[in-house]
Amino acid sequence: MERLSKILNRKKLIDTSVIHKTEFSRCLTRFDLTSLGVATTLGAGIYVLTGTLARNVAGPGLVLSFFVAAVASILAGLCYAEFASRVPRVGSAYTFTYVTIGEFCAFVIGWNLLLEYIIATSSVARAWSSYLDSSLLNDIIKNTTTTGIGKLGASGIISHYPDFLAFLLVLVITVTLCFGVKLTSLTTNVITAINIVVIVLIIIAGANFAEGKNWTDDFLPFGFSGVLAASASAFYAFVGFDVIATAVEESNNPSKDVPVATILTIGK
Repeated sequence: MERLSKILNRKKLIDTSVIHKTEFSRCLTRFDLTSLGVATTLGAGIYVLTGTLARNVAGPGLVLSFFVAAVASILAGLCYAEFASRVPRVGSAYTFTYVTIGEFCAFVIGWNLLLEYIIATSSVARAWSSYLDSSLLNDIIKNTTTTGIGKLGASGIISHYPDFLAFLLVLVITVTLCFGVKLTSLTTNVITAINIVVIVLIIIAGANFAEGKNWTDDFLPFGFSGVLAASASAFYAFVGFDVIATAVEESNNPSKDVPVATILTIGK
């Protein structure tokens, strides 16, 4: 039993003399890392979750939910920044856990990271496909697929039909990643710029429809428990800073740029 415990808790040893050496191309600047983090966070968390949480969970008090989630994200981001500066190796939380806690916990964290990225990628692709189809194409893709192929026996947030558009989107992004981090960084910068412009336009346009009474008469229609419940889901809107840690070996100056980019991403 003692031998098994030692095996499960053995830690990965890092040679400090070669800790900054890597086979990856160090070509990402602080701006590139920040853009990567912002692009990851400006996804379904902003465009999809906000309206759902405001309507069904927290009401106007959603602003407090995002504040609570932001505080938790800042604390988590500071931990990531500290670890990334001390252990500038790819692997994100998997590597950090392997070095500090042990192999078994790292094994669990590694599979959780894999699950996180699968869910995040699929949900964003599915949201993008659904919005495009319903807003611009009048559900042509949905109707054609269900008529020609049929429906899936799924329920809840899972698509009721085979979403080939979402699959194609993921495939295109995967092919782009295969061309190297430089092209990926350039694509990310362009997408981030478009995202920021869209959000600014939404804020300006939405300000004309704001109702002041919602801030006084019924600010917490679901109570403070609704605010806390929404904050747990709102945290998803801030998840993305961890992807910066995965690019630590492609950063020009990981000890400084990765921590700064992580904080800038959370405070965007």
